[in-house]
Amino acid sequence: MSRENNKAVVLLSGGLDSATTLAIARDEGFRLFALTFRYGQRHEREIEAAQRVARSMGVVDHLFLEIDLAGLGGSALTDRSIDVPKDRKDLGSSDNIPLTYVPARNTIFLSYALAWAEVLGAFDIFIGVNATDFSGYPDCRHEFISTFQKLANLATAAGAQGKGEFTIHTPIINMTKAQTVMAGRRFGVDYSLTHSCYDPDEKGRSCGRCDSCLLRLKGFHEAGLADPIDYVEECKTPTAG
Repeated sequence: MSRENNKAVVLLSGGLDSATTLAIARDEGFRLFALTFRYGQRHEREIEAAQRVARSMGVVDHLFLEIDLAGLGGSALTDRSIDVPKDRKDLGSSDNIPLTYVPARNTIFLSYALAWAEVLGAFDIFIGVNATDFSGYPDCRHEFISTFQKLANLATAAGAQGKGEFTIHTPIINMTKAQTVMAGRRFGVDYSLTHSCYDPDEKGRSCGRCDSCLLRLKGFHEAGLADPIDYVEECKTPTAG
């Protein structure tokens, strides 16, 4: 725990990574203030998952904010005219950023988290970005996080007045998906409550073929564990990585 008031704002999407990050923040002794966005994403499944995860983790407050990134377009996650890529073989390649990248999403999300943290008097923000087993998004890299942390301390009244120093925590940034799954198990995450799929069917079952599903399946497979969520088709052997 790095602050006496032990408050932390945690970005919570309802997926595997953010649920694990929330559990790690709890284990470190922080009082949890979860922040979830309705940003115009293709489905509400992850919102429902975020609610389930937050309840299971005993968060102090769970704030939902609505922003219209769909109005900007440019991503398969916010524009239904763009198909979600399936069965990609080049996951993690920064030279081929996929269509599921949402322009500036983590910059926007962290900005809102920073604003709420300042209101709460908190100086710790947790985000579940990963730069090891990931889809190649530029806003999941170490360089981005360190630069945003500098900005946070320059752009806020709390920082300018020396009331505290903001820290952006990225506890799983160097973990493989298998390591993330094992960490979550160790800290009590119930992964059956989570949702990771970009393109679930009408019953809410995960497709098993989008980047997020492939990476998730890879993680559980390498951890020697069964993924407890439902898939459209039985997924025994991951094809990612």
